[in-house]
Amino acid sequence: MSPAVLGLHIGGSRTHALRHEPGSTGPSRSEPDAPEITETSANLSSVGHHGVDAVLRRIAAAVGKDVRAVCAGAAGADTPASRAVLSALLAEHFPGAVIDVVHDTRIILAAAGLDAGAVLVAGTGSVAWGRNREGREARSGGYGYLLGDEGGGYSVVRDAVREALREHYAGLEPGPLVQAVLTATQSADALQLMDRFYAKPEPDYWASMAPLVLDLAVSGDPAALRIQAEAAHSLASMARQVLGELGLDLPLVMAGGLLVNQRQLADAVARKLSLDDPSAVRILDRSPVQGAVTLAEGLLGT
Repeated sequence: MSPAVLGLHIGGSRTHALRHEPGSTGPSRSEPDAPEITETSANLSSVGHHGVDAVLRRIAAAVGKDVRAVCAGAAGADTPASRAVLSALLAEHFPGAVIDVVHDTRIILAAAGLDAGAVLVAGTGSVAWGRNREGREARSGGYGYLLGDEGGGYSVVRDAVREALREHYAGLEPGPLVQAVLTATQSADALQLMDRFYAKPEPDYWASMAPLVLDLAVSGDPAALRIQAEAAHSLASMARQVLGELGLDLPLVMAGGLLVNQRQLADAVARKLSLDDPSAVRILDRSPVQGAVTLAEGLLGT
């Protein structure tokens, strides 16, 4: 196998890896013999050092050791310490490779083919980040499920659990939204749901039910619509803060499972932004890991 570069997208729920051989059909295309690999999350804050090590070991076995450069875009890669730990683990599994660890918003901008712009992500969590044409950067949100991530999947489902408790203590029969969440979690009632929420705090577990909530909003369920409206408000506020700092004329790229797959939510966010040029808002139509491949090639100067 020829020497290659590797792109990684490490999200809150999944890790995506893509090997690319420079000089083939394009810097961010997957060759037929090197499809995108999907693994469990290699997020340090979620699975710890040993969990990340296990995921990277499996990826290294799948893509081969002849990797010259690795770029990992990781959710939660906010501090020099966390990036250093992940870089060290990557260096163990890809010895001799040039390693770079960045926040996952950076690979999304690259995947969109942009050097300057803003990125709004809503998946398990949420964050907005951008870079203007002068190279200045700004960020809003992305503090993790305990401190923020409003408008992300975990936040959406947490609001649905709160709705269940509100209806319970108001003496109401569970509405369609609450009944759907009770069924999904095999909970007998709102109190058992609350117990399960505390007993199983893993963000990705609860975030996986966010499409259930947002699909009910599409169907017109009032409780789900309220939750969707709150999520749209939070996401638009983050994007507006970044654009306000860097320039309202910048393009905005929406990414993450909720914004890519839930068009009604994405449209609500776009309307709340009220930009002069609505066409400046777009939904990412490529896998973010392709942006990591582009950045990995840049590490080699190719």
